[in-house]
Amino acid sequence: MPAESELITIDKRLLPMSWLYGLGVRFRNKLFDLGVLKSKSYSVPIISVGNITVGGTGKTPHVEYLIELMKDDAQLAVLSRGYKRQTKGYLLADEKSTVADIGDEPYQMKQKYPSVHVAVAEKRCEGIERLTTDEPTKDTDVILLDDAYQHRYVKPGINILLVDYHRLIVYDKMLPAGRLREPVNGKNRADIVIVTKCPQTLNPIDYRVVSKALDLYAYQSLLFSSLDYGELKPFMGGEPRPLNDISGHDVLLLTGIASPQQMENDLSTYDARFTPMTFPDHHDFSEDDVTAINGQFTALPSPKLIITTEKDATRLRCTNGLSEEVKSHLYVLPIRIKFLLNHETTFKNKILSYVRKNSRDSILVKKKDDHKPKDGDHTGNRPRTISFRNN
Repeated sequence: MPAESELITIDKRLLPMSWLYGLGVRFRNKLFDLGVLKSKSYSVPIISVGNITVGGTGKTPHVEYLIELMKDDAQLAVLSRGYKRQTKGYLLADEKSTVADIGDEPYQMKQKYPSVHVAVAEKRCEGIERLTTDEPTKDTDVILLDDAYQHRYVKPGINILLVDYHRLIVYDKMLPAGRLREPVNGKNRADIVIVTKCPQTLNPIDYRVVSKALDLYAYQSLLFSSLDYGELKPFMGGEPRPLNDISGHDVLLLTGIASPQQMENDLSTYDARFTPMTFPDHHDFSEDDVTAINGQFTALPSPKLIITTEKDATRLRCTNGLSEEVKSHLYVLPIRIKFLLNHETTFKNKILSYVRKNSRDSILVKKKDDHKPKDGDHTGNRPRTISFRNN
């Protein structure tokens, strides 16, 4: 069980400012609760994945889990604000989109899942309406909202709240003294709460301790997930290699993510010598950063390699100056999630049940089948339904 202060540092000098910030957030939330500010519902199934803290709780791997769950049976769309992008307004990603256009996380998802509609928009209502009415995307069956827990102008069908195991929200404080975006009772809007980045050795006693601390309502599902990893992919292309190939190597672990601690802990179980090189989340690598990376890697003894995340790799590809030695020894480590304590079935059933129940009421109509029967059989005009295989 994580200690209350394991990764939580509170700047007590800023607590008065946190109180004022919290007052404003509470007032805004109350306006939504009273209906003064309106939350809009949509007939297309919408699943929101987000958090109430600043920093990484594993949103992208969880969104990608949902994509893997449904991509073979439904036309999915991911809608993000596109954090740190250099564009404004609604933008639909295509094969020519860059990190600067749409942001690193949407870019990563579009590269991995080209058949999924990926769009960015500061105003989520506008994004949803464009996705469901514009000609290129009006076949959308399900919309996944990335990092939209505080965007209350949209009322999702399922609201998923992610909480970092190492930084439980009940022990944190509001910005700027702590890292909470809103008061802890904001968790009450969630349908599903997932405690993320758990040790894979989590046991039922830990579950009960965390469950008591979070104090959820009976209608809320509490699930636990941990990080899982794929094979190492060469940055310059080529065949992947198993992660256990790092045995006996010196490894420069290059990360620009918000909370790399659990990843560092997991990889430390391999028989390798690690040198962490960490940057802030969504960090844009500068010329000085690249020089430091080149120098740090050169200083390591052989055999050696560099491991980075998929998100960091998207930004590194837009960076000039990496040495040939670095690029040829640089590997990308896919980060996935897996559910603990047999919670995977519970999660899948909740998601798929919601989508099945709501797809018939969607504003979409069934796509025309190239092989639809002729001569009086008009089944192609029935409302669209989504049929899922047994996942």
